[in-house]
Amino acid sequence: MNRSSILKLLAVVVLLSGLVYFGARYDLQNTLLQVLTWIRDLGVLGPLVFAGIYVVAAVTLVPGSILTLGAGVIFGVFKGTMVVAVSATLGATAAFLIGRYLARDWVTSRIKENEKFQAIDKAVAEEGWKIVGLTRLSPVFPFNLLNYAFGVTSVSLRDYVLASLFGMLPATLMYVYIGSLAGDLATLGAADRPRTTGELALYAVGLVATVVVTVYITRIARNALNRRIQ
Repeated sequence: MNRSSILKLLAVVVLLSGLVYFGARYDLQNTLLQVLTWIRDLGVLGPLVFAGIYVVAAVTLVPGSILTLGAGVIFGVFKGTMVVAVSATLGATAAFLIGRYLARDWVTSRIKENEKFQAIDKAVAEEGWKIVGLTRLSPVFPFNLLNYAFGVTSVSLRDYVLASLFGMLPATLMYVYIGSLAGDLATLGAADRPRTTGELALYAVGLVATVVVTVYITRIARNALNRRIQ
């Protein structure tokens, strides 16, 4: 390993170590909720700031579920889904580029003993964007680490970005929808005002439909992926 690679690897290690320390020292979930509250009050700048924070979270391996749920509270279903879809794709792309150009050795060392990722690598060589899309639909594969793992495969940046964007949409829609039902960032579970019977019925039907569609698509994706990487 040359000097440049060593410096890049050290930079990644320092970054991840800082994240681990921060997570242990502070309540990360509570911090994210406070950040979401701040974003809610930014008006038109909110989506841009949200996207920036989501990118940082993806790069530093911070789970994005709270941010995605919070987007439903702040922006609503349609706008929230669009904001998260773009933000998650940008974050996934940033991690992909880091994995490909800045931390390739570190990523390779992390996944070389994982048979599942090795199978994905071989499948990507044959199917490219199809495998990226299938893994995005399937919750079996961890989103954050997968971003880096794809960076050391042969998939092109264009195929990776497009497949990630559309592959993540079903799960994004489901989480944003669930978040939109909360109405309160403090708990992401309690409504901030009384709901009418009609509203509750509409939300219930919409939630069931969203879950059913997402589960159905995920099942198809998992079966197809298993056939391809066996």
